[in-house]
Amino acid sequence: MEERQYDLIFICRPDTPEPDIDKIVGTLEHAAAEKGGRIEKTERWGRKRMAYRVQRMREGYYVFMVVRSSHGEVVKELERRLKVADAVIKYLTIRVDLELKRQEKLKRHREKRAARRPRKPPATPAPVPAGGTEHAAAQS
Repeated sequence: MEERQYDLIFICRPDTPEPDIDKIVGTLEHAAAEKGGRIEKTERWGRKRMAYRVQRMREGYYVFMVVRSSHGEVVKELERRLKVADAVIKYLTIRVDLELKRQEKLKRHREKRAARRPRKPPATPAPVPAGGTEHAAAQS
């Protein structure tokens, strides 16, 4: 089975201490490794204002992760652990490998079309006659 790539974003309560967020991230990394997946990247975006209220809160602490796995069980387990964590107020997992494949296919298609299309030589500007427009304007 081929490897899939997922983007996982979760939002913690804004008053969550840093060690608790580290604990959640560590738990997710351990769970992913246990199920045969791996977390390639973890970015802590920090405290940000949300577009709308979630559980009566206007701000949240954002964490972004890139997960690679060949089993769907990894994502189910990560989402289950996020669901039971008290500090997490929202999470979202998106499969992105299909979109990356589609973009690669479109890129190859564009390159193929560009290769078979004849290139037009660059247009050269028309030569200005010796009489030119400066003399005509000066004679008026």
